[in-house]
Amino acid sequence: MTLMQAGGGAERASNHTAFVVEQLGRAIVAGEYPADTMIPLDPDLCEMFGVSRTVVREAKKTLIAKGLIQSKAKVGTHVRPADEWNMFDQDVMRWHAAVKNPTRFYEELFEIRMIFEPAAAAQAAGRVNQLGCEELYRLCDQIAAATSRADFALADYAFHKQVLKMSGNRFLQSLGDLVQTALYSLFMSESNRDYADRREGVAERHRAIAAAIASGTPEAAREAMGRVIHDGYWNAIPDARVAGG
Repeated sequence: MTLMQAGGGAERASNHTAFVVEQLGRAIVAGEYPADTMIPLDPDLCEMFGVSRTVVREAKKTLIAKGLIQSKAKVGTHVRPADEWNMFDQDVMRWHAAVKNPTRFYEELFEIRMIFEPAAAAQAAGRVNQLGCEELYRLCDQIAAATSRADFALADYAFHKQVLKMSGNRFLQSLGDLVQTALYSLFMSESNRDYADRREGVAERHRAIAAAIASGTPEAAREAMGRVIHDGYWNAIPDARVAGG
């Protein structure tokens, strides 16, 4: 066996593992395997997905690390309660966004973002960075000029990531992946097809954040960020009911 062949085999096995993780993860999050129920035995999973036991074991290890399942010797593998899942895992968030009715998931994303993003904007305003502010304004222009929903979502994410970076707090910066998943899933949702009609208004609300940060006014930055998160949430989930909304 050549090194190239060996590498190719490893890549195929990795792809198979990712496929099994994707299918099982989506099924668990969608409720096809409720909490405390057993998932199929390894031989059955091998037959279901046409993969080896090694692939199934690796896939289960990945799902265990994400907090979705727990395996016990001589008992089997069961689904853990949803409140024990790793909600900061990008795959887990993506699977939630893909379910038929993700409203509760979006509500929870809204709540957590309202906790840390306005605080990050206020922190950034207390540490004014001219180059960072110029980048914020540039990204606002990208939002306004976006020619596709994907470009719109990516420019918005880059803006929020820049604010987190400008906060100077590494813990806040590490939450960027959560924001990315939240924004992208919201903007690419079926309810958000009107991005072209809204993009200038969205850009203006983001410019208000940039202006508050650039002027060194933390409270104004906090309030402006809160408005952006609130408006984005209500646009994506128009029938949602948020306390105080």
